Amino acid sequence: MPDAVNSPPANALADARGLMDARGRTVSYLRLSVTDRCNLRCLYCDSRMRQWLTHDEVLRYEEFLDLMGLGLKLGIGKVRLTGGEPFARKGFMDFVEAARTRFPSLDLRLTSNATLLAPFAPRLAAAGVTRINISLDTLDPATFARVTGQDLYHEVRRGIDACLEAGIRVKLNAVAMRGVNDLELAGFLDLARTLPIDVRFIEYMPMGGSEWRPEQVWRAADILSEARTLAELQPVARGAEDSGPAQMYGIGGGAGRFGLITPLSNHFCGSCNRLRITSGGVLRTCLFSDRVYRLRGALRHPKLGLGFVERILRRASQAKPLGFELLAARRAGEGVCATAMSAIGG
Repeated sequence: MPDAVNSPPANALADARGLMDARGRTVSYLRLSVTDRCNLRCLYCDSRMRQWLTHDEVLRYEEFLDLMGLGLKLGIGKVRLTGGEPFARKGFMDFVEAARTRFPSLDLRLTSNATLLAPFAPRLAAAGVTRINISLDTLDPATFARVTGQDLYHEVRRGIDACLEAGIRVKLNAVAMRGVNDLELAGFLDLARTLPIDVRFIEYMPMGGSEWRPEQVWRAADILSEARTLAELQPVARGAEDSGPAQMYGIGGGAGRFGLITPLSNHFCGSCNRLRITSGGVLRTCLFSDRVYRLRGALRHPKLGLGFVERILRRASQAKPLGFELLAARRAGEGVCATAMSAIGG
């Protein structure tokens, strides 16, 4: 699919108090991908055949800080730093500390594969990072190597333990895939019983370029039905205790919680409050859409800068689509968008 031009249609202005779309959804959450590089090659992320961005094509850390400051001005109170793998970028920890110093009121969070995380956990905690999402699709080292292309399972577990020891709240995100991890539900539930973490299964989405097949989708209803035979689950009200888009469940006698994220079977587009900016400075208003808005040129233009970027953000937010409509309109076997997840950011 072709990219959209930089400037969205100028037929409507966003709410002057912040970023609001034509359906009344307010943007309060920004995901920034600081790098497209990753040391894993996960099946559903598809970074095998990609060409990496060059050094000049990737936004500088100072440019990311400028975008975070603009986001605060526009009512964005939560920023998640993602990749690729963010710790694969040189100087990432220094950037996190700089962001915390410059924007102390910002709710700053991270998503990582945790393979490089363990040595940085104490610094993250000292910098005031209290929450981190960690991708872990399996508790079996051999399956981990098959899914990710790397034998680094034990490094991930060390990263999890280091975060918990440092007092950082951990959410584990597992992509639910039949034939891959559908026999591991009991193990994940036991992990949530033992450790004070949220274990969340995400329905396998048909992203562009991945090896997705319909028969691999492990539906949330089936996961929940099986989980109820393995644990005493108590539903937590949606939106409570920072559950985000997940339906969370307390586990009887457990230290942690169990959750399901359902982009396929029970979408949450009506309450979507997020925007994504890739490491190359491309704004995406919906994960399922290939309509993009290029910010890097404006950021670096001596006469445009953040003022013009703000105009793009406001107008792009107005045109933010409903992802489930894009999902329903795709052809059988076709990805929702033509861009691999690794190029978009977690």
